Amino acid sequence: MLRSMLLGATALVWAGAALASEDIADKYPQSVLYNKPVEVIPGVWSSIGATAPPTYENAGHNNNLSFIITGDGVVVINSGASYKLAEALHAEIRERTDQPVKLVIAENGQGHAMLGNNYWIDQGVPVLAHVDAAHEFEKDAGQGLASLQNYARENAEGTVPMAPTLTFEDSYDASMGDFRIEVLHLGPAHSAGDTQVWLPEQSLMIAGDIAFQERMPPIFEGTCTSCWIETWETAFEPLNPTYVIPGHGHPTNLAQVRRYTHDYLVYLREQIRAHIDEGGDLTSAYYVDQSPYTHLDTFEELATKNAGVVFSEMEWE
Repeated sequence: MLRSMLLGATALVWAGAALASEDIADKYPQSVLYNKPVEVIPGVWSSIGATAPPTYENAGHNNNLSFIITGDGVVVINSGASYKLAEALHAEIRERTDQPVKLVIAENGQGHAMLGNNYWIDQGVPVLAHVDAAHEFEKDAGQGLASLQNYARENAEGTVPMAPTLTFEDSYDASMGDFRIEVLHLGPAHSAGDTQVWLPEQSLMIAGDIAFQERMPPIFEGTCTSCWIETWETAFEPLNPTYVIPGHGHPTNLAQVRRYTHDYLVYLREQIRAHIDEGGDLTSAYYVDQSPYTHLDTFEELATKNAGVVFSEMEWE
């Protein structure tokens, strides 16, 4: 019975995936959030961000902000890209439960995961991050705030970069109420300190940026794509989650995020390897064939950049 409820709830979420588009400016105009939160499975909610770069129109909400109503308090995943986004998410939580927020977990050290920290800390809520993500945020927070103020304008008001109050290295037991909650760092992936939130009894993974769908994953300078693939194959995939809330894109299943994350990384590395073996240089590497992925949001913004980064990574492998 429970499994049929979960499948039914998830099917409703998947039905909304066809609406994903980086051209839609705002799907929840009465809130600074891009999307009204949806219940993915009983007790687990997510406000799905835009599948686009951060803009004034989406207020920087271009990742997924999730929360778990445990029966003994609420666990939030990602503080949000600003004070106002965190405040808006808290308002949505209060509409659904009178249970207090007891923990915020950041999925990485990027601004959209942690620039809202000061809102939650002001409420007396601890914020947890991987040690590497905390270091990354400390290093880049000033630049992240400047970027937020530039594109979000008045929606950046109140945001003051603040470090997480708790850190972990390999794993952290955040179990609460009716939920066993495992906070994991499965290994190197998209960015420093990538963090996954695993609900083993529900077979649901709040994956963070190890997993993308509907939009092309950005590959940063310094990202080790071979490490990302290895982490996926040796640590993420063996958990075999039934339901996946990716870092970006609608909740889905393992096959979908494999297709648009792992398989994309493998494909791009194969294209770049063939290019290098044929004597190709960086200038022409930008234009290797990525046509199987042209339908993904952010393809125009990211495809050539990704190819250049992977060429630089692989040139001396």
